Amino acid sequence: MTNDKQTLTDAQVEWAMAAALQEAAIAGSVGEVPIGAVVIHDGEIVGRGYNLREHAQDATMHAEIMAISEANRTLNTWRLEDCQLFVTIEPCPMCSGAIINARIPEVYFGARDPKAGTVRSLYQLLEDDRFNHRVTVHEGIEEQAAADLMKNFFKAIRQGRGKAKPRGGQKL
Repeated sequence: MTNDKQTLTDAQVEWAMAAALQEAAIAGSVGEVPIGAVVIHDGEIVGRGYNLREHAQDATMHAEIMAISEANRTLNTWRLEDCQLFVTIEPCPMCSGAIINARIPEVYFGARDPKAGTVRSLYQLLEDDRFNHRVTVHEGIEEQAAADLMKNFFKAIRQGRGKAKPRGGQKL
């Protein structure tokens, strides 16, 4: 379901999600789970990110966190009140918390994550009235493309063609 309070044009949404999908493809190409994100401000990308958790051996290196952090640095503020976040896969609890704390008013995502998603699948954190900030959510943007990146990545891993992931302090 897509919320009707969209502030961007359909062309802007398509362009921004294409950029997030490019970030996801980069993650997949280096052996990371292919999730990508971008933060948009006044029609420009001010933050980009893709998963780097395995390479960095850092649980916080999710696409959304990377994109939000870059946007904070670019705009020189922790408040991203005039921004939109685009992410290929539904955010997890940590990323949903960062979205709320950064005061991002709109999130667009591609495919749901039934095992860790906290925007629609397991919880609806971004629209929970108990928080001091609520987010307008738009889902299903390039859903099939986002889902296919994930499906193909994990299929390659199962077939032994995926890139090796570092474990226990190993470096790639």
